[in-house]
Amino acid sequence: MAIELTDANFQEIVVNADKPVMIDLWAEWCGPCRMVGPIVEELAREYDGKAIVCKLDVDSNPGITAQFGVRNIPTILFFKGGQVVDKQVGAVPKSVLQGKLEKLF
Repeated sequence: MAIELTDANFQEIVVNADKPVMIDLWAEWCGPCRMVGPIVEELAREYDGKAIVCKLDVDSNPGITAQFGVRNIPTILFFKGGQVVDKQVGAVPKSVLQGKLEKLF
């Protein structure tokens, strides 16, 4: 299951991570976000122990949303060593997200 990320736990979970991190920035009211959600959950299960997969509700966490200049959702951010190394905006097939995640290993 994807980890629920917040403005409060971002530093601890993402910046201090010893594994690659994928964050799904989403909102309840966003149709494309609901399409990507199940894919993110699948990747969380498949990469359990190898990567950290998180979801961040943009409506509840404006700090992180603003920090990374997220204007459209869903936005998927990929982190390695506490830094953003890749980004995907919009709903895409699982294979696209999987390919971006694989490049982080």
